[in-house]
Formats: sequence, structure tokens, C-alpha cells
Amino acid sequence: MARVEVKQLLEAGVHFGHLTRKWNPNMAPYIYMERNGIHVINLYKTVAKLDETNEALKKIAASGRKILFVATKKQAKDIVAEKAANVNMPYITERWPGGMLTNFVTIRKAVKKMASIDRMKKDGTFLTLSKKERLQVDRLRAKLEKNLGSISEMTRLPGALFIVDTMREHIAVKEAQKLNIPIFAMVDTNCDPRDVDYLIPSNDDASKSIDIIMTEVTNAVAEGLAERKAEKGDSEGKSDKKDKGAKKKAVADKPAPTPEKVDTKPAPVVDKVPNVEVNVKATKEAVANDTKAEADDLTKVEGIGPKAAEALVAAGIATYEDLSNGDTEKIKEILTEASSRMAHLDPTSWPKQAKMAAEGKWDELKEWQDNVKGGVE
Repeated sequence: MARVEVKQLLEAGVHFGHLTRKWNPNMAPYIYMERNGIHVINLYKTVAKLDETNEALKKIAASGRKILFVATKKQAKDIVAEKAANVNMPYITERWPGGMLTNFVTIRKAVKKMASIDRMKKDGTFLTLSKKERLQVDRLRAKLEKNLGSISEMTRLPGALFIVDTMREHIAVKEAQKLNIPIFAMVDTNCDPRDVDYLIPSNDDASKSIDIIMTEVTNAVAEGLAERKAEKGDSEGKSDKKDKGAKKKAVADKPAPTPEKVDTKPAPVVDKVPNVEVNVKATKEAVANDTKAEADDLTKVEGIGPKAAEALVAAGIATYEDLSNGDTEKIKEILTEASSRMAHLDPTSWPKQAKMAAEGKWDELKEWQDNVKGGVE
């Protein structure tokens, strides 16, 4: 993926912040200067944060989780809808439905209602209704399509949220925090960066600025999806080869005829076993590297984000089996020591989910995650 240049961001007006009197002091590290009563954002930090965000989003997309894009302001609506649809990700561009995440079961019922109306139209049941009832059903269908049509394919809670303007979408931010869902956002100088896990300091009011950031973000998501597709193709190819190899081995493993005469020779005698020096440090490093290479994707466990997964792997909990045997209190300590921002995470259900993942019960795990909010029973 080609890295976006500072010049491109400058031309798009990404550096323009809000009036100095409207600023949030927590955004001070990302502000370059003040000119004519307006804060100017440091674009070098924007590029660095954009790269970090893209890497994390790429991992989430490659794991098969959905990323929900949220932008209800007028200048961002059409851009976000177009870019999110290009990578087949859900998005909210109309009013944010209260309880969209925290009351996801009810929202899913509304989506199913929309599907049932479509079935009525297909099987002819719709035509048996009176004219007034048909009109009411059509209005209900249009309303549901407007508010929830873009999330009809989202059958479970998203793996992450990408928000344009966290001040406007504060309800979405609160719901995601409550369910430990990672938040990615375009953050202007009037917003609080502490509410966001991965921020991109940028102008969230200009359509050109939103367009260039969304293009970079969706390109990273598209790369993650391409990687997932390639991995699936490789795994299918390996399974075919394995089947062929098993057949060949079965033929090769036929018992050979017993010879009439067996030639027995005495085994060679070794006078002395040579002393071999073992480099303990190098061996430990090699084992650590092997463990790291064989680490499972812990983000598939509901409630574990990319940063939490990194902290667990660093502490030696690299596989689903390790996590299933882990103590929740110890896991909580590991997360708190890694970052105070992960102290609110609740790992109570993680071992249970990890056990299902380790045993390969993915359908059972998905069903469990659909019924439980944010991995918290």
C-alpha cells in the first residue's frame, strides 16, 4: 500500500482545525501552530497515526470481522456510504439508532422484519392485504431501509467502529466503550482523543479531507480482505494436497514380503560421546520466535482488540489453548500493566471463547457471540 504524502494531505485541507476558543486541550500534542485564530494540525503526526490505524484495520479485516463506519454529518454522508460499500462493510449515515450496539438483538429484529416484508412480496402474501395495509407496510419498509438497510448483512456486533467527528457521534462512542469495541476516528482539534483507541488528527468538516482519509482507510481494509481470501485459497489447496498425499502413503505403507534370510550385523560401537556446547540464550530466543510465529489470532475472541492481543502475546498467552487455561485475574493484571486504557476490559468470558476456538467449534462460538453483548455474559 502506497503511503499517503504530507503534500497530498495539505492540498486536501486536512491541516485546518477549529477556532482556538473551541479547542480541546488534550489535542495539544497534535497541533502544530495557531494562525488567524485557527489551529493548524501537525500533518507529520497525522501520517504516522494514519499508518498505525491502517495496520490495525487491516488486521481486523483479515480476521473476518466487520468494521462499522459511522458518519451522519451532511458533508461526510455520501463519501462514507460510497467508500464503505466498495469494501462491503456496514455503515450508518442517517440518524444513529439508540442502542444500535448495546441493544443489538432488538435492532436485528427490525432488520429481520424488513426481510420478512420482502418475503411477503415474493410469495404473494402482500397482495392479499388491503390497500391501506399495503401502504403502511410499504412506508415501514422504506423507513427501515433508510435507517438500517446498510447494516442488513451485519449479523453480529462489529469488530471495530470508524467514526467521523466523535463529538457529533458521542452516543456511538459511549456504546462502543461500554462493549469494549475498538474505536477508530477522525479527530479534529475540538474533540477529545482520550475517547478513541486509534485516532487520526485531521479536519473532519471538509469533504476533501474526509475523502482522502476514507480512501486510505478503505484501501487498508480492502488489503486485509484480499489477504483473508488468499489465506482461504491456500488452506483449501493444502487440504487437497494432504488428501492426495494420504492416498499415496496408504499405497506406500503396504507391508513388504518377509525375506527368507535376515542379515544381522553388529551395531557400530562409539567410544565416547563428544561434548556439545549449547547456547542457552540463542535457544530461548529461537523458542520465543517460534511461539510468536505460531500465535493464534486472539482478536477473534469477542472483547479482545489488536492492542489487547499484543499485550497477551507479549505476556506469553499466544494461543487459544493458553488463553483457555488462563486465570482471568492474571489476564486483567497483564492488560492493566500494558496500558491503563485497557483496565476497563472484562476478560471473564475470554477463556470460555478461547476453549471453543481451540476445539474448532467456530459455529458455536459465533452463535454465542451473537447472543452475548460485547463478550460480557
